Amino acid sequence: MGSKKIIVLYGGESSEREVSLESGKNIYIAILELGYEASLIDYPNDFTPAILQEHNYVFIALHGQDGESGALQDYLLKCGIEYSGSDSAACLKTWNKARCKEALKANDIATPRWASIPELSEDYANLSLLKQEMFTPSYPLFLKPEEDGSSIDVFKILHQQDMLDAIKNCTNKIRPFILEESIDHRELTVPILNGECLPSVEIITSESFYNYEAKYLRDDTQLIRANLSPDEQKRLDALCIKTFHALGCKGWARIDLLQDIDGNFYILEVNTVPGMTSHSLFPSSAKIAGLDYKSLVREIIEGA
Repeated sequence: MGSKKIIVLYGGESSEREVSLESGKNIYIAILELGYEASLIDYPNDFTPAILQEHNYVFIALHGQDGESGALQDYLLKCGIEYSGSDSAACLKTWNKARCKEALKANDIATPRWASIPELSEDYANLSLLKQEMFTPSYPLFLKPEEDGSSIDVFKILHQQDMLDAIKNCTNKIRPFILEESIDHRELTVPILNGECLPSVEIITSESFYNYEAKYLRDDTQLIRANLSPDEQKRLDALCIKTFHALGCKGWARIDLLQDIDGNFYILEVNTVPGMTSHSLFPSSAKIAGLDYKSLVREIIEGA
């Protein structure tokens, strides 16, 4: 398939390492079946700059800080190596949740209101300490780290004891978090592939929200084609394309959002290296559109 010699970078050192390992293996197998020359490299453990000299394309299968913060993209650009997905500037806007929300707000794109906190302590269980100009938190809400994925250290907070429990059970308290208003009705995701929306997917889970357990461990999580009216679908697709371009994304990305009871859509976040595991949303949506896993990987590579 052409002259591309591909490195699949997977693994990484973030809390999403195990997810990345599965994504990367699946992608690598598909690439070989498509007929490309390819190497599977555990990053950064087995990566050296010399490896780039033997290849001319990098498929980034690194979730989290290693693959989505923009640092790797900046490095590959300086090395003159083509790669999958968005560039450094877009990753910088999307990887940090607070920064992403600020960019959405600046582009008049609806997102749930939020308040930022520098790190977790029991003091923040008293929400009266968190009066901010844009949002004064009240229950229910979500607690999320500014920088992480796969719902690591994300908690739904219904009352003060939930907040205390979240602070106690959080794996890493010494980093910035956001408190985000809860919009409870429908949870949706829209993958975008080479500038076009794939079918929107509704997430139905027996968990309190689409957390790590629901994403990767439970077999009863349902990923179904969203049942939307033609007007809703048109508005949703337009919103997601606007978000994709407003944040400078390229190639492929996944837009996660909520719909309230009145039909309004709110962008939650943008994922520049979506999961590609057997349970992941992007390949589930592509399958609805008639793209099998191998064809999806080909489209990502050839659309770069």
